Amino acid sequence: MAFLLRTSLIPSFRNSMSKRVGLWLIGAHGGVSTTVVVGLAALKLKLVDDCGLVSQLEQFSDLDLIDWNQIVMGGHEIRKTDSRTEAFLLSGTTPAISRELVIQCETELTEFDKNVRPGVLFNVGETITKLATAEFVNQTETAQAAINQIQSDLIEFKENNELDEVIVLNLASTEPPVDPDSIPDRWDALESTLNDSNCTLPASSLYAIAALDQGWPFINFTPSLGSCPKAIDELAITRGTCHIGHDGKTGETFLKSVLAPAFANRNLEIMSWVGHNIFGNMDGQVLDDPINKQTKVTSKDRLLGQILGYDPQTHISIEYIKSLGDWKTAWDHIHFRGFLGTPMIMTFTWQGCDSILAAPLVLDLFRFTEKANRNGETGLLTFLASFFKSPLGTDENDFAAQFKMLTDWAEQNK
Repeated sequence: MAFLLRTSLIPSFRNSMSKRVGLWLIGAHGGVSTTVVVGLAALKLKLVDDCGLVSQLEQFSDLDLIDWNQIVMGGHEIRKTDSRTEAFLLSGTTPAISRELVIQCETELTEFDKNVRPGVLFNVGETITKLATAEFVNQTETAQAAINQIQSDLIEFKENNELDEVIVLNLASTEPPVDPDSIPDRWDALESTLNDSNCTLPASSLYAIAALDQGWPFINFTPSLGSCPKAIDELAITRGTCHIGHDGKTGETFLKSVLAPAFANRNLEIMSWVGHNIFGNMDGQVLDDPINKQTKVTSKDRLLGQILGYDPQTHISIEYIKSLGDWKTAWDHIHFRGFLGTPMIMTFTWQGCDSILAAPLVLDLFRFTEKANRNGETGLLTFLASFFKSPLGTDENDFAAQFKMLTDWAEQNK
């Protein structure tokens, strides 16, 4: 099988201050992507401060991270829409972004839309397929054909915008779960299946392959399969690039990764932990399908046992409430046992704007990944574990320990 020319393997002679790097968003007009586009524009125009951006913390000030003005954005989308329309929706009845800010950033939104291309639909399930606009998708018969189309779009984006490299970041809707046993462990074996009509890889994995084969990093902010398979990790290492995922940790699970270690360190036994989640954006609409929901629940439910060393009874519910828009509410009930066997209860309510919580983390991940790639790091970037519910390559889920992994990496790379 012949892939397209790996243009990123051609040496670049620009220094870090003059290079231009593309951020390619899968799900380009979704709520998180739209917030990323508005947010980056606002940062470039100095309309907002850096609240919520981890990469702007003092610990990372000496890292020589890429500047906002060096980033050019594009993406794939399966719906016929535009950034201005989606941004105004986010500024509507359940405002996530101010209307005034959208108006101030309109020129930048229009420039982004020039770089948006029809996405691919491949093994994404019925619910996601129903969201697509028929004339704005690339329907391909094989995984190989889809990869070729993605690579063609990425190379065009790089050349048209005179970029040094591209980093692909998946923000698309959650795909149905994939049986890991159906995927070969080695790249040569997986590669040989890409022209088969029964290839089980979903679109998220095809995007990962397309990027990594070009020598460009891939980041999976969703619970979908993406670059999880060992064979795709092998491809990344072979091509001399890096990747990480999956499922961005923004709200309830973030608090779990903070609170569970506190219970463990006080030797308090958690007997049960129940979490109920309601939200109304497109992610909630997709997760209203029980098949797609299972992918998300598995990701959210994994970390407690890994942190505690035992498995308390857990229950997670995710419900779509349309009127809530981009706002998410989680109620958690923790039943724990203390000294003399006395049972006690802790409850909390988390209310947050999904896209506003996620968007700065997307920009952080892009900047840290670009720095790691510039340093020549390959394979899984496990030091980014604090950004994910189910971080690849590590079982460490204690947020404090995860964040130390990030600061230790930063100290070594100043």
